[in-house]
Amino acid sequence: MATFLHRIGRFAFRRRWLVVVLWALVLGVVGAGAVSGSGPTNSSTSLPGTEAQRAYDLLGEKFPAANADGATARIVVRAPGGEEVGSAANKAALEVTLAEVKESSPRVAQVSDPFATRTVSADGTTAYAQATYSAKDADLTDGDHTGLEKALESGRDQGLTVEASGNALAAPTESFMAEAIGFALAAVILVITFGSLIAAGLPLLTAVVGVGVSAAAITAISGPLDLTSNASALATMLGIAVGIDYALFIVSRYRSERADGYDAREAAARANGTAGSAVVFAGLTVVIALAGLLVVNLPVLTAMGLAAAGAVVIAVLVATTLIPALLGFAGERVRGKPRAQTTPETGTAGTAKAAKAGLGQRWISYVLRRPVKVLLLSVVTLGVIALPATKLELGLPDDGAKATSSTQRQAYDMLAQSFGPGFNGPLTVTVDDQDPTVARTSATDMGKSLAGLPDVAAVTPAAFNEAGDTAIITVIPKSTPGSEATKNLVDAVRSVAADLKSDTGARSLVTGTTALNIDVSAKFSAAIVPYLALVVGLAFLVLILVFRSILVPVKAALGFLLSVLASFGALVAVFQWGWLKDLIGLEQTGPVMSLMPILMVGVVFGLAMDYQVFLVTRMREAYVHGADARTAIESGFKHSATVVTAAALIMICVFAGFVGSHDAMLKSLGFGLAVAVAFDAFVVRMTIVPAALALLGKHAWSLPGWIDRILPNVDIEGEKLATHTPAPTPTDREPRFATFSDKDH
Repeated sequence: MATFLHRIGRFAFRRRWLVVVLWALVLGVVGAGAVSGSGPTNSSTSLPGTEAQRAYDLLGEKFPAANADGATARIVVRAPGGEEVGSAANKAALEVTLAEVKESSPRVAQVSDPFATRTVSADGTTAYAQATYSAKDADLTDGDHTGLEKALESGRDQGLTVEASGNALAAPTESFMAEAIGFALAAVILVITFGSLIAAGLPLLTAVVGVGVSAAAITAISGPLDLTSNASALATMLGIAVGIDYALFIVSRYRSERADGYDAREAAARANGTAGSAVVFAGLTVVIALAGLLVVNLPVLTAMGLAAAGAVVIAVLVATTLIPALLGFAGERVRGKPRAQTTPETGTAGTAKAAKAGLGQRWISYVLRRPVKVLLLSVVTLGVIALPATKLELGLPDDGAKATSSTQRQAYDMLAQSFGPGFNGPLTVTVDDQDPTVARTSATDMGKSLAGLPDVAAVTPAAFNEAGDTAIITVIPKSTPGSEATKNLVDAVRSVAADLKSDTGARSLVTGTTALNIDVSAKFSAAIVPYLALVVGLAFLVLILVFRSILVPVKAALGFLLSVLASFGALVAVFQWGWLKDLIGLEQTGPVMSLMPILMVGVVFGLAMDYQVFLVTRMREAYVHGADARTAIESGFKHSATVVTAAALIMICVFAGFVGSHDAMLKSLGFGLAVAVAFDAFVVRMTIVPAALALLGKHAWSLPGWIDRILPNVDIEGEKLATHTPAPTPTDREPRFATFSDKDH
């Protein structure tokens, strides 16, 4: 691997104009494809194989006129001052408002009459109407959204309180300011790390190219493949983070090779052969973790995983081809200004950065002197932070989780106050049979049984399709949608359905938001074990190839479990319990989104292995080249700790930028990934890992002979480069008593 990437690095450096032009062409082609072939993103979620999805599909088949895929808006109206909404003046204002809603877009198919459909509250102060569209929510235009908002405002001008919910409303406009701040902070960290604007600019430039290619490609295929907007957001988030980090490691290694006396072309080639090999295998672990999301068999999660995996692949390709080419253009400016040296004899410190380097040296020395104490303290600390994870609650976000200032949340609260807390989470029960007579009899029996269940506020009469073989029954719970009582009610309804099946042969299914949430949680619970087995197993094999060790991959996996559990604990403390929620602009606490745990596991595992590869490969490199186990740990840490620290800080800044998103999942995902990287990089990889390796000694690098014989030698340390590349020029060498900070760069 090292020899192959060494040749690529030499070629890219020598043919730099060709490489740059090729990447410019790639960016142009995918950009043109994005402009011409893009389509609206999908906001719906399907759950193949679940009861809720089967019921939803049945409704689409048996009640086609209902247009289940069409956008909807629920208009909630309340009369002023406790008046009745049915009074002459208020009713006239309501009718005008609903007429304007009907005329707000040619895509509005119909708007219900609250008085005809009896959707007026018992006290007469509040009513709601349902607006259905002939198009999906993704197909609605800005004009459709603006027209609806003007119609609502018209009702408010007439003295009514008018709020609305549903997917026909415009999504909040996402600001890119937070992401821009994260990118700017990454630039500052790079400048501080390298001490050179040119060196700092290379990772930023290549990250922009990589993200541009991946984002354009995802946009181009979003229409044909029905991708969600979250798929593009996750790919962008990871693409920026790993794109900067991967380039950072190669540029840093280039500067180190130049300091060792190699000319620019050979230094770029060697950096690509060594650090580039680590980038390839680090990227491979991330891709394995993300592509492994396929086992969940949830289309939205599969799309997010594959899109993000594609972005990581592009980031690896850009780092190992475009970076060597750009190094050829940058020349000596990448190396920055010469720094003052520090000698052991004099102890003379030249700059403040030497003190920073000394801090790193003191830290690894402390860890190696007290490995047991450091290991236990770190594990206990992460364990305490992980404790709130035992109270993790999962759910699908509804309007009750939105900001209290939003019209969706205000409509939600108005309905709960006037119609009951369970009104916002109705259960839809279907009853069907090939024989219409059996279907009618069974639906009647089902309605009676449901009315007798505890926690049921109301049961609507069965509504049949034209063929008479399928009925819909709506059940309104007494409790709120996300409560345990409502979940128990879903189980009770399904139990009644099973009894009906055995008695009459008619099938009964339950769907709705709460039922969907239960099915999502069950599906994820069933998938988490095979997912972890697949991802950890494949990554374990990759790490054995990289480190030629059994204990190092085992330790890496255990460290990942600590960091991901601690990040779950932080998620629960902030997003469920509300700790420090004002600090991240969180207005409403609630359950963590159902797909978050498995998505977090996939992403965090890949990133954890990134830092494992970058940090420990330098330790193994020193060990392979003759250092004893303890010296190898210290040498590898000194060579890579500063760069790993910078890479982690950059990734934290990029992920933290998404905390400002209006999307609940992106906000929680950005926060979770940011804290997970902090825990994994600083506590696990830079504290627990060297402590554990110190305790294991030379046994950490041992591998059974029979395994060693069958494993291919990927040569990530670049041992074979010594026989294929020239030695450094003695006259070009810098003093070998360079500071820790110098060696890092």
